[in-house]
Amino acid sequence: MPRVKRAVNARKKRRNTLAQAKGYYGDKSRKYVAAKDQLNHSLQYQYRDRRNKKREIRRLWITRINAGARLNGLSYSVFMNGLKKAGIELDRKVLSDMAINDPQSFADICEVAKKAVEA
Repeated sequence: MPRVKRAVNARKKRRNTLAQAKGYYGDKSRKYVAAKDQLNHSLQYQYRDRRNKKREIRRLWITRINAGARLNGLSYSVFMNGLKKAGIELDRKVLSDMAINDPQSFADICEVAKKAVEA
């Protein structure tokens, strides 16, 4: 059986790795071994942060809702409890957007939540 010559495939693999590492600092964009290591780290960060991004966005929504609720005399937890008791099923993304862009309707929702908590 003839032996395998790896020249073309090995060069192609290294070229692809260096192409993906383009823009990295120093040796990490120029030397294969450094680029390979950095690329492995980068791909791990990429995978992790696709999940963390969802957490961070949700935290931002909650912060905005809390700020809007406090302007209307409620804390976040009391506001969300009032919405649940009132049967209002708006998600945090929509509530956050309302708190920023439509404060009047958000204030109306706060009043509904306040009445539901008191009742």
